[in-house]
Amino acid sequence: MHSEVVASRSADPRDSTRESRNGSPQLDSVSLAIIEQLQQDGRRPYAAIGKAVGLSEAAVRQRVQKLLDQGVMQIVAVTDPLTVGFRRQAMVGVNVEGDLDPVAEALAAMPEVEYVVMTAGSFDILAEVVCEDDDHLLDVINKRIRALPAVRSTESFVYLKLKKQTYMWGTR
Repeated sequence: MHSEVVASRSADPRDSTRESRNGSPQLDSVSLAIIEQLQQDGRRPYAAIGKAVGLSEAAVRQRVQKLLDQGVMQIVAVTDPLTVGFRRQAMVGVNVEGDLDPVAEALAAMPEVEYVVMTAGSFDILAEVVCEDDDHLLDVINKRIRALPAVRSTESFVYLKLKKQTYMWGTR
């Protein structure tokens, strides 16, 4: 981080977020810098983050907790599913008749579904599914996803090999 950028940031931990017109938190430059620090290393000590962004360790701890509480970010361990017993991943495209919300909520409630997004294009919803094996994937798609009211059709894209998975897109 460039020192001139850090120097121009507010050092007041109370100025971390404000609500925008649409109700989502509007982050200041220090909160964005904290997020970027944690994207680089989710275990980075608060003292090191504080030094990089110009805040005390306690102020960083307070801001991180507020960002977590507001749902702005999560701090998690990202695993390779193959190494922890999940042998099959797939992206499932779902076409829905009518309102997408109930189907998206039902998909999001399934423990095998890691990612749900409503889309524009060939599919109404995309859901990433992580399963133990092909039989488990078949059960999830055939008996649970396709059984949801309003699901018109599905198309599955089975992952053969994961080449890139990153959460380093930074902030704007």
